[in-house]
Amino acid sequence: MDQIIARKSRWPLYGSLAGIAVLAGALAIWLMSGTGGNTLRVSTNQLTIGTVTEGPFEDYIAVRGRIAPFMVAHLTTDQGGTVKQVLVEDGAIVKKGQALLVLSNPALQLQVASQQLQFEQTRYKYQQDLLDIEHKLSQLRNNLTRDKMLLDANAIAPSTYKQEQDDYNYYLKLRATTVASRDVQQRVLAAPLIGQSSDGKGNIDISNAAVEALTIRAPMDGQLTDLDAEVGQSKVVGAVLGQVNSADHFKLVADVDQFYLNRVSNGQETLFSVSGRDYRAKVAKVYPQVTNGTFKVDFYFDGAAPQDTHVGQEMDMKVELGGASRALMLPSGPFYQDTGGSWVFVVASDGKSAVRRSVRLGRRNPDHVEVLDGLKPGEKVIVSGYEAYLKMDRLDLTNSKSDNL
Repeated sequence: MDQIIARKSRWPLYGSLAGIAVLAGALAIWLMSGTGGNTLRVSTNQLTIGTVTEGPFEDYIAVRGRIAPFMVAHLTTDQGGTVKQVLVEDGAIVKKGQALLVLSNPALQLQVASQQLQFEQTRYKYQQDLLDIEHKLSQLRNNLTRDKMLLDANAIAPSTYKQEQDDYNYYLKLRATTVASRDVQQRVLAAPLIGQSSDGKGNIDISNAAVEALTIRAPMDGQLTDLDAEVGQSKVVGAVLGQVNSADHFKLVADVDQFYLNRVSNGQETLFSVSGRDYRAKVAKVYPQVTNGTFKVDFYFDGAAPQDTHVGQEMDMKVELGGASRALMLPSGPFYQDTGGSWVFVVASDGKSAVRRSVRLGRRNPDHVEVLDGLKPGEKVIVSGYEAYLKMDRLDLTNSKSDNL
C-alpha cells in the first residue's frame, strides 16, 4: 500500500541564505567605509585637537638654565691626615695662596724629619769627601811643581814624575764625579720634601716642607664653597675638601633633551630675561655624554651679565637653532613622545571619527612640529597623548564640540 510522504519545509534554508546575505552586506559596508582594524570610542572632552597650518616656523628650543661659576677649582689633599685647623668659613671670599685649613699627620712629619736628617748627613759626608780630595789635589800640585824642577835637573826618574801626574789627573776626575754624585743624590733626597718648579728646583725651604704639604691653600681668587672639613676629621690622600668658585665671573649651564644633540653647536644664541630685562648668551661648549636622556651645554654671556643673580638661580632660556622659515606646522603635544612622530590620528571632516595615518615630521619647537609629509593645511589632528590608543586604528568620537574643531 502506497504511503504519503510529507514535503520538507524550505524555510530553514531560506533563513540561512538570508543570514549569509545580511553578513555579506555588513561586511561590504564595513570594507567600503574603510573602518577596519581596532576601534575605540572616545569622548572629545578627553582629547586635544589641533589644526595643520602653514606659516613661519621658528627653529628654537626652550631649556631651563642655571647660573654657575665660570671657573671651579677643587681642593684636594696631596697628603692624608687629620683636620687640625679650619682657617676660613664656607662662603668666604679668598685669595690665591691663602691658607684655608691645616692637616696633621705625625707619621708624615716623622718621615720628613728622617729624610731631612739623611739629607743633612749625606750633604756633610760629601763636603768631607770633597775637602779630602781638594787637600790631596793641593799636595799633588805642590809635588808636581817641585818635582818638575828636579826632573829638569835629572834629579828624579821620569817614571816618578809620570806617576804623580797620573795621581793628580785621577783626583781631578774623582772630584768631578763626587760633585756630580752629590748633586744627584741631594736632588733625589730633596724631591719628596719640597715642591718642584718647572725648572726642577725646589721652591720652598726643606724645613717648611711638612707644614706646607699639610696646609691646603686657595688655588685661585674666588669664593670658597662646599667646604667639607671639621676639626678631628680624617682625610685620605686625594679627598675633595671643597671648591673655590670664580666670584665675579659666571656662565649658564643647561640640560638639553638628547633629541637635539646633533643640532646644538657652539656659537648659537640664547635669549633669557632677568628682572624684566633681556639678555643674550652663546653656546660655548657641548658635552656629548648623554645622562638620563639629556646632555649638558655651557653658555657664555654675550655682553653684560645680569647683576642681580646668584649661583644656582634658574631661568627659562630660548636657544635659537636656526632662522624662521615658512613651513607646514602642527601644534606640539604629547602625541609625539608616544609615536616618535611616525603617525597621528587624523580627524574626519564630520568630526565623528579619527583614523590612524602615517606621517613624516621634522623640526620641533615648544609650540609646533614641522610637517614634512602626510598632512595638508586645514586637517585636524589629535595632539594629546596616545598612550591609551597605541593599538587602535580608529577612534569613534563622541560628545564632540564644534569649538574644539
